[in-house]
Amino acid sequence: MVRTVCIVIAVVLSASCTKQSAGQKLYVYNWTYYTPDSVIQKFEEEYKVDVVYDTFASNEDMYAKLLAGGTGYDVIFPSGDYVSIMIGQNMLEKIDKSKLTNLGNIDPAVLQKATYDPNMNYSVPYYFGAAGIAVNTDKVPNFQRSWSIFSRTDLRGRMTMLDDMREVMGDALTTLGYSINSTNPEEIAAARDLVNNVWKPNLIKFDAEAFGKGFADGDFWVVQGYAEVVYEEISDVQKASTVFFIPEEGGPSYIDSMCILKGSKNIDMTYKFIDFIHRPDIYAEFTDYFGFPSTVNVPARALKKGESYYATEDLVSTTLKNDLGEYLALYNAAWFDSIKIGE
Repeated sequence: MVRTVCIVIAVVLSASCTKQSAGQKLYVYNWTYYTPDSVIQKFEEEYKVDVVYDTFASNEDMYAKLLAGGTGYDVIFPSGDYVSIMIGQNMLEKIDKSKLTNLGNIDPAVLQKATYDPNMNYSVPYYFGAAGIAVNTDKVPNFQRSWSIFSRTDLRGRMTMLDDMREVMGDALTTLGYSINSTNPEEIAAARDLVNNVWKPNLIKFDAEAFGKGFADGDFWVVQGYAEVVYEEISDVQKASTVFFIPEEGGPSYIDSMCILKGSKNIDMTYKFIDFIHRPDIYAEFTDYFGFPSTVNVPARALKKGESYYATEDLVSTTLKNDLGEYLALYNAAWFDSIKIGE
C-alpha cells in the first residue's frame, strides 16, 4: 500500500496544559492521508497524551528508515507482506490481546485473508483496501475500467503510476493473467516488459507522493493511486468530474495493520490507541472522512454516515501481496534495473 498526509497530520498537535503536565507522548509512524486529525485530537484529549505523528509514502521507505535506526516509534502501520518480514526479523512486539477490548469488532473474513498473522499475534488489522485509478472525465470521457488505460498513447504525458514496485508489477502480472505473487522468472520478466515497453512511455513519472496534487491541478488526467489521496486534494466541483475505480480484472490489495515496534517506550498507551481506533464510532469517523467502506470493523458499518468512493465488493477480485522471501530479488532486479523513469 503508498499515500501522502491526512491534512496536516505530520506535525505534533498542540498540547493542552493538562497534557503538558502529564508529559506523555505516543509516537506514531503511519501512511500519509490515513488518520483524520479529529481522531488524533479525540485520542489526545481522552487520554491526556501528545501524539507525535510521522508519515511514510511506501512500505519500502518505512522499512528502510527502521533498518537505518529510525526507532523510537510506538505504533507502526505496515502492510501484510511487511508485517510478515518484520515478524521474521523480530522487529515487532507480541500482541497482548487481554489489553484490547475491541478485537471482536474485526471482520473474521479479513482475518482469514491475513494469512501472515491470522491470530493477530503481532498485528491488528487497520484497513483492507486497494489502489485503483482516478480519471478526470472532463479530459477523458471514454475509458475502460482496466489497467489497459495506461497503454493509451493518446493520453501520453498525462498519466502517472505509483512509485511502488509491488503495486505496478502486480498490475502488470494481473493484466497478463498471472498471479501478483508470481515467483516464475519468465512471468516477472513479461510483467517488466509490459511496464517498461508499453506503459512507461505514456507516463509522466512514477509518483507515490504528489499524484493527488497533480491530478487536482489538472497536470495529470489519469493516476494510479489511492482514493483518499485524490479526494483529499480535489475540490467539491472537481468531484463531479472524477471517477475512481478498482479495475475489473483485479490487482494487488493490502491489509494495513497496527503493530507495536520493538523498543516501544509507551506500550500501555499504544494498546489504548489501537483499541481506540477500533471503537465503532471512531472507526466510522475514520472511514467516513476518507470515503472508505468499513472493510475491517463490522459494527462501524451501521454508524457510517457518508458515501464510499468504492464498495467492499470491488475488492473481491483483488489479491493480497504476500511476502515473497528470496524471490523479492527478482522483482527488485526487474524494477530497479529496467523500469524507473528518468534513468
